[in-house]
Amino acid sequence: MSSTLDTKKFSEMIKSKRGTVGLRALASEIGISASTLSRIEQGNLPDIDTYLILCNWLKVSPEFFTNSNSETTDVKSGVIAHLRADKSLPSKTAEALIQMINLAYASATKESQI
Repeated sequence: MSSTLDTKKFSEMIKSKRGTVGLRALASEIGISASTLSRIEQGNLPDIDTYLILCNWLKVSPEFFTNSNSETTDVKSGVIAHLRADKSLPSKTAEALIQMINLAYASATKESQI
């Protein structure tokens, strides 16, 4: 089973712990750039080194912020919605692609459970 980073929870915890401390001051204190900290607080995905630094600063395990398969479902649903909404694509072609996507995700789910 794959896991993904819950960026919303991660950014909320950082903002909460930062409190009234300035973004630049905190970034300097923990050893990352202010622009990187700002992007992460906005919900962007950090690189692994930055993620580990911030988990250490938050005093939580890196696994604390992971969730399983929720983003995968969102991606799959988004792709299917785009295919159905694409007026330049014949509906039979869109439905064939959707079937292939569903099969691919089903196959990936079975493989991850082995």
